[in-house]
Amino acid sequence: MSTRPIGDHALLSDCRSAALVTSDGSVDWLCLPRFDSPAIFARLLDEDAGHWSIRPLGAADISRRYVEDTLVLETTFRTPEGTTVLRDALALGRHERGHALGTGSPGALLRHITCAEGRVTIEIAYAPRPEFGLVHPLLSPVRGGLAAHGGAHVLLLSSPVDLRLSGSSAHARIPLTAGDRLGFSLRVGPAWEEEPVRWRSGRVRRRLSDTVNGWRSWSKLHRGYIGPWQDEVGHSGRVLRALTYAPSGAIVAAVTTSLPEREGGVRNWDYRYTWVRDASFTLQALATAACEKEKDRFFGFLARTAATPLDRGADLQIMYGIGGERDLSERLLPHLTGWRDSSPVRIGNDAWRQRQLDVYGELLDAAHQTLPPGAHLDPATRRFLLQAARTAAQRWPQPDQGIWERRGPSRHFLHSKLMCWVALDRAIALAPALQADEDLPQWQHERDEIRRAIERRGWNPGLGSFTQAFDTDDLDASALMLPIVGFLPPHDPRVQSTVMAVATHLSDHNGLVRRYLGDELEEGEGAFLLCTFWLAHALALTGHTTRARHVFRTALAHANDVGLLAEETDPVTGEALGNFPQAFSHIGLINAARAIRDAEPAAPLHRRSPRRTGTGS
Repeated sequence: MSTRPIGDHALLSDCRSAALVTSDGSVDWLCLPRFDSPAIFARLLDEDAGHWSIRPLGAADISRRYVEDTLVLETTFRTPEGTTVLRDALALGRHERGHALGTGSPGALLRHITCAEGRVTIEIAYAPRPEFGLVHPLLSPVRGGLAAHGGAHVLLLSSPVDLRLSGSSAHARIPLTAGDRLGFSLRVGPAWEEEPVRWRSGRVRRRLSDTVNGWRSWSKLHRGYIGPWQDEVGHSGRVLRALTYAPSGAIVAAVTTSLPEREGGVRNWDYRYTWVRDASFTLQALATAACEKEKDRFFGFLARTAATPLDRGADLQIMYGIGGERDLSERLLPHLTGWRDSSPVRIGNDAWRQRQLDVYGELLDAAHQTLPPGAHLDPATRRFLLQAARTAAQRWPQPDQGIWERRGPSRHFLHSKLMCWVALDRAIALAPALQADEDLPQWQHERDEIRRAIERRGWNPGLGSFTQAFDTDDLDASALMLPIVGFLPPHDPRVQSTVMAVATHLSDHNGLVRRYLGDELEEGEGAFLLCTFWLAHALALTGHTTRARHVFRTALAHANDVGLLAEETDPVTGEALGNFPQAFSHIGLINAARAIRDAEPAAPLHRRSPRRTGTGS
């Protein structure tokens, strides 16, 4: 089984696919040519599922960082005899700059090691295992490297040194002295086509330099946020760009599958897809991080992909593949033991079949944030958004699975009702663009009915809090959305009381926030970093900025050494849990940082409304 801490990994991306690299120089996760492709290296989920390591022989002091304003990883190994520097990247397209990142990525993993001083012997271990470890390929020497045949793809490892073959693995020990440099690349191509072209060390070095320049050109265009945690907001914006599938504009929730919510647990899901629920929070974060073009492309992806004739009775699907795919049927990979024996390992995600009514609010709020006042919509988009609003007005009284995708019975979750209110509130504001004058009276009526239902059945005076579902005593961190989406003003006593109830009863001893208490699976889970950032956001809105800063810093302290956030943290060990890195956690960071900045009197020039709301009621 794999025992490496989840937080020990650093992300590489070419804005089409991703790799994860351990602190000691092993690529333990690689999917090419797309984020959702079968993994070529998957040691993250099973010790025998493939990896590629380059590191000094013997003990070394290790440090690493991203090259400034990039996602090019630089790992420094210091041994008693000398120092080596390893640079890793997924290559961007040649001369790609700014918003063009990922449009022509060649699908190449680049690795370049330099002996900076002294003498160091490096050890290389290469064990490709395509299709999540099912394929043990036939390795054969070719000029300047190794070819791997087996399955649907051929892999070409370009290597300036000879590697010793042992079955489906290869190894080498190479002595280096100061000034020596070696460049490696790994490329993938269809098995029925010619093998990819070999890249010499000089070309690897040039493409690494070009990739550095590409990321820096993007970062230079996205420095609009000025305020506290400016570097962290900028880095989180880069992470969101790295999680973007450039051809479509879709943003994956994470680059991995089946990393569990509890060590040894069974809640192991595939997150290599795009959720509609993430839409409005994502757009808000992209706007804060000055990613306006990315924001427009993401909404464009949602509008095209989610479009369906809702009037035939179908529900709006909650999630999609990064190319717009709808069927994300789930299956198990029983040959993989899972991270620390957390099985089963799944690919696909059956949550795509669930009814989650909150998606209507997310979609219409995304449209409200993206479309300029007086926008002229094309007929298809106008008809789709109009149907989404009508569907929310019709279906809001029905139960669903809720924001946390619980696989038990449907319930009347407060967050789902709240987001249906958002759907109608934003639709009313968009009525001129939707040409919906005839619908306005019904939308206004249903919006008011939702408000009355939430205030009557969602408020629990005994708890002094809004609850997880109607007529229950359960707290849920998603109630923090009430002021964030503009349902109630932050100074409302019920909002103030709810925020404090969540802070008091859902925070663990580390100060991190759990989603809720109790579970149909009776399985403990870690605290959610997103929920902790929500609490910081809500505290800022309700005037508790000092406490908001403290909560924000508590969540931020759980980023790893290169600034990446997981979905959850273990309440006992503090280790990262869940799929990694998690887009929603970085989105929460950006939005909470902005809310704190805007709430503090010392920065009046930078205040903005916490979230663009509709007409209110």
